[in-house]
Amino acid sequence: MDIFGKIKEKLSNEFIDIVEWLDYTDDTIAHRFERYQNEIKNGAKLIVREGQTAVFINEGQLADVFGPGTYDLTTKNLPILATLKGWKYGFNSPFKAEVYFVNTHLFTDEKWGTKSPITLSDDRFGLVEIRAFGTYAFKISDAGKFIKDIVGTDSNFTNFEINEHLKSLIATRFTNTVGQANLPIELYAANTTELSDTCREVMSPEFESVGISLEKFYIENVSMPEDLKKEIFEYSRIDKLDLDKLTKFKTAKAIEAAAQNEGGTAGAGMGMGMGFVLAQQMGGMMGGNTQAAPQQAAQPTGGAVPPPMPTQTMYYYASNGAQHGPVTFEQMQSLFASRTINRDSLVWKQGMSAWTALKEVEELKSFLGGNTPPPLPSE
Repeated sequence: MDIFGKIKEKLSNEFIDIVEWLDYTDDTIAHRFERYQNEIKNGAKLIVREGQTAVFINEGQLADVFGPGTYDLTTKNLPILATLKGWKYGFNSPFKAEVYFVNTHLFTDEKWGTKSPITLSDDRFGLVEIRAFGTYAFKISDAGKFIKDIVGTDSNFTNFEINEHLKSLIATRFTNTVGQANLPIELYAANTTELSDTCREVMSPEFESVGISLEKFYIENVSMPEDLKKEIFEYSRIDKLDLDKLTKFKTAKAIEAAAQNEGGTAGAGMGMGMGFVLAQQMGGMMGGNTQAAPQQAAQPTGGAVPPPMPTQTMYYYASNGAQHGPVTFEQMQSLFASRTINRDSLVWKQGMSAWTALKEVEELKSFLGGNTPPPLPSE
């Protein structure tokens, strides 16, 4: 470009007297108004539209900030810049300053999520891992602070550039918040609204420290491993169910499994033992008394006084390192059928000197099956 072209360019830019910015994007947060050598004509008009803020920067220092409206750029309208420039009696020549337009509308539907699982300690399930994701909305609340602390000298700053920083901040604060909440693990997914509000309150001060207002924060989902989810569902069902009914249900399931097992006499014997337990339980549910028939048969026919009723033997058993009982013989059968105890479980009854494995107690050996008579002697 020759010398006359340069002069023409300088003059054409110097005499531009309208400072404005029309945003044709949906992701620009801050845009620097470009003109020749950063010169603005004395008396130029500044137009700031709704949803915008104009920020004047002088040699790296924050000067004047303008909200929506139309302004004549004079010493009167630029008090801070006039002080920085040392204008005592006004000015007539063009002046240099950087002008940034900042979008102050709401930026919505921004995504966040935990990059790696969060480890929590639960009183019932021990150490567990969860993940979470959701959305948030923000807007610029202090344009001057935002330009100074975040934008710097970037001529066109988009929400993509700030989102990575905000998402990291959210993930960190979310981890701290759920760790301090100390909720039962199943309640994290059931109380997302309350947890969202709490997280927003915790995060807002850090957003405000760089001129950003966190307007909305939503937790859309809290997920956990499938095996943990199954344990929680099972625990909640057991907590609500009647344990006696649960035992009967598991007994029926065990009988069904044993019926499909073709593993030999042990499986058949166990199936018969569980069938006996189920028969007794079904008789009780139908209103009958399984002891009624034997007692009726034992009714005396003469005037003799009947002998005293036999005392029922009560058993204690060990499960999960704890002592349980006392329970009846029939209840022991039910516990064995539902696999709460097994052949090696320790049991004790009145008259025994020490705890003994179930398989060593004579009357309990019938639970194990395999009571097949020996072969007939050969002739």
